[in-house]
Amino acid sequence: MKHWLEEPILAIETSCDETSAAIVKGPNILSNVISSQITTHQKWGGVVPEVAARAHVESLLPVVEEALDNAKVTLEDVAGFCATNRPGLVGALSVGVSGAKSFALYYDRPWLGIHHLEGHIWSILGSNPNVKPNFMCLIVSGGHTELVLVSGFGKYELVGQTVDDAAGEAFDKSARCLGLPYPGGKLLEELATNGNPGAYKLPQANLAGFDFSLSGLKTAVWRQVDSEGATLRREDFAASVQESIIRPLVKQTFRAMESREISVLCVCGGVSANQKLRNEFQKEADRRGAELYFPPLELCTDNAAMIGIVGSLRFGLGLKSSFDEDVSSQADLPFL
Repeated sequence: MKHWLEEPILAIETSCDETSAAIVKGPNILSNVISSQITTHQKWGGVVPEVAARAHVESLLPVVEEALDNAKVTLEDVAGFCATNRPGLVGALSVGVSGAKSFALYYDRPWLGIHHLEGHIWSILGSNPNVKPNFMCLIVSGGHTELVLVSGFGKYELVGQTVDDAAGEAFDKSARCLGLPYPGGKLLEELATNGNPGAYKLPQANLAGFDFSLSGLKTAVWRQVDSEGATLRREDFAASVQESIIRPLVKQTFRAMESREISVLCVCGGVSANQKLRNEFQKEADRRGAELYFPPLELCTDNAAMIGIVGSLRFGLGLKSSFDEDVSSQADLPFL
């Protein structure tokens, strides 16, 4: 990328249940602070939007101050402010956007609203700064499962997507069926470590085109747990669930790449931290002679650094948002 803004910017991410602030200067992440609300939401078994928004209000300024201190910069040094403004929980998004706009107005700087998924796509630059389009990008997280063809910065084509549940949702809901606390995806992965992925025959959707479907698996998991009860072989079952989520992702992604004659793949989002997923994608990439890239683990889950990467690139192109631009719970490609 040749159009980075070479001055520091402040980025804010509050789309769901992490309050995050980062200082990014060109391609360099100077700080990236994340305050998680996991323990707050565990008692309800999922994110409560109103509670998340209040927690963001309490955490935002301390997180921003820590990000500035870690980067050894002041607000006066910041050349621009950006925040996730779509998609996400409206109340949560509003906290971060209001903060970024307030800073920008007070210090007479430009501001940018950033699409959350564009942040995930370019999080890959956090550890692989030389990745260049064209590439296929699989975004797998708690709320998203999309295949995006990236032909340039700001040039995106939606190739496939989930028609029902996201991959991270399938992990978390399956874990909940097994009695694991929220968020259960990581715990299910740990439980599956010593299990046999072929022990239970669970459905894997085989859709035409390049879309994904995981709702049938979720239903099958609930029925199997209800049927077997205490006799369920938990490690084997967790491994089988994990296999049934990951295998279709690998299959559909490489089918899509083959159809578009693309040989470079980036996999990002919270679920991309799953080691089994990484191993399976790497095996298939090696078999096909494809290039495969993942973000560093700290940039897989929601974070402000990935928002700052996009902000730095967009500011470098001379782009800025109107102060009238609002938040949105949903937003489609091409993120513009």
